[in-house]
Amino acid sequence: MPYDPRKAAQTIAFFALKEGGSINVLKVVKLVYLADRESLRQRGHPIQYEARFSMPHGPVNSTTLDYLNGFYRDDGGWSDFLRDRANNDVGLANQNMTLEALDELSKREIGVLESVWLEFGHMDRFDLAEWTHDHIPEWEDPNGSSRRIPLDRMMAAVGLERSVERARELESLEQASAFLGSL
Repeated sequence: MPYDPRKAAQTIAFFALKEGGSINVLKVVKLVYLADRESLRQRGHPIQYEARFSMPHGPVNSTTLDYLNGFYRDDGGWSDFLRDRANNDVGLANQNMTLEALDELSKREIGVLESVWLEFGHMDRFDLAEWTHDHIPEWEDPNGSSRRIPLDRMMAAVGLERSVERARELESLEQASAFLGSL
């Protein structure tokens, strides 16, 4: 599956709704990563199909971060759910948005997002970044740069059997998505 900016925006919109309509970018990129990780653990695949990297403040979903930073002109439905980043926050495009508007997310994905929010939503951005440093074994300190997090390492970290074939298949999907997103 290629990267779906509309689905990624809805994932962020879910967390922004929980936060009251706007959410800190550092916090939400950690929550998106943790949601993909939890989905991988529960369902055998992430919610978002994209490359992930170890960055100085913890793991991030690369394409989603690029969208948050405004690097794409054709937003693929992103702006239907989120307004442009303002300083360090991103907010809902429509303050009257409800969970029912998040039609790209399945009930199981909403369940994953709910569980991630219940566990981590109370944390501020810096506590969440520190938590990922201490509790996400696939994250490696990039020493001021970035390092790709291979999907098989993420799978092993969540306790899945190391299915090299499955990891390669998902990695291929993520690489194809990154290529298509760069066009």
